[in-house]
Amino acid sequence: MKTITIRMKSDNSVLLQASGDQLQLIENNYYVNPDLIDMRLFEISDRIYNCPVKGICLWVDLKTELGWINDICWVYPDPKKAYRHIAGWFGFYPSHRQYQIIEQPQ
Repeated sequence: MKTITIRMKSDNSVLLQASGDQLQLIENNYYVNPDLIDMRLFEISDRIYNCPVKGICLWVDLKTELGWINDICWVYPDPKKAYRHIAGWFGFYPSHRQYQIIEQPQ
């Protein structure tokens, strides 16, 4: 399993690092264990997306010194049966306008 570091493009700060059993790669998106999420910076919104495959997810916003960044990631609180293993995990796109994901092989 690889290790990822998520860095903000604006200032190159590290948002989080994940590896091993803290990380899942599903449909080319990274899901990280909720224990890695600093909930002082992240806020789960009431905005939803209804994925026909995984179920209802909630968009998550990030608080920065310059304000809020909406939809930085997402979370499935109660996904469909086949995706129970990502319940509560936070999903990140492999490519995003606000952050970059750096992969390191383990």
